[in-house]
Amino acid sequence: MKRREFSQAAAGAAMTASALLPSLAQAQAAKPQPGTDYMVLDPRAAVEAPAGKVEVVEFFWYSCPHCNAFEPTLAAWIKKLPKDVAFRRVPVAFNDSFAPQQRLYYTLEAMGLVDTLHAKVFAAIHAEKINLTRGEQIAEWIAKQGVDKAKFMEQFNSFTVVSKVSRATQLQNAYKVEGVPALGVAGRFYTDGSIARSMERALLVVESLVADVRAGR
Repeated sequence: MKRREFSQAAAGAAMTASALLPSLAQAQAAKPQPGTDYMVLDPRAAVEAPAGKVEVVEFFWYSCPHCNAFEPTLAAWIKKLPKDVAFRRVPVAFNDSFAPQQRLYYTLEAMGLVDTLHAKVFAAIHAEKINLTRGEQIAEWIAKQGVDKAKFMEQFNSFTVVSKVSRATQLQNAYKVEGVPALGVAGRFYTDGSIARSMERALLVVESLVADVRAGR
């Protein structure tokens, strides 16, 4: 989903996420090439992964239908990652209205609830059609999931979460993210469904780039 589409999405325009991912067999191709399958960052973006680890970042937005469609494929891919790959999700903000959902993700992360509630947030928005664009709506939904509302809101409004939101937006800008879902590798490379021609192929591009970084290329 491209940046220019978000104003319409925020206004409630209907969008579909069908036919996003071709089969893996169709996605097979020659070695990915810079400028064609991925972009090389200059200057490089900051990384949080420790030495010896290759960082992979997914940029996403909970209200994006394409991110929702991609999430099951991504979740399965994450489970198979080598131990030397450090994966993290980064919620984007193309305007100020995205900030509550950025805070939602980082609050789930701070409370150790990503594994149990991350996919449920997507389901609530896209399957159940629940509006989770404002803090009070998010708090009400969280309480229905059995989470202590007061503790959640304490984290939601904490300096730590607000700081992570600020760094997320800085990283999004450093990677020059124009649409989501998108993927970054080692602060050096960027790809998305438009560049790689599908998000499934984008994962193959990322695997190739991880191998290059691991080999010192």
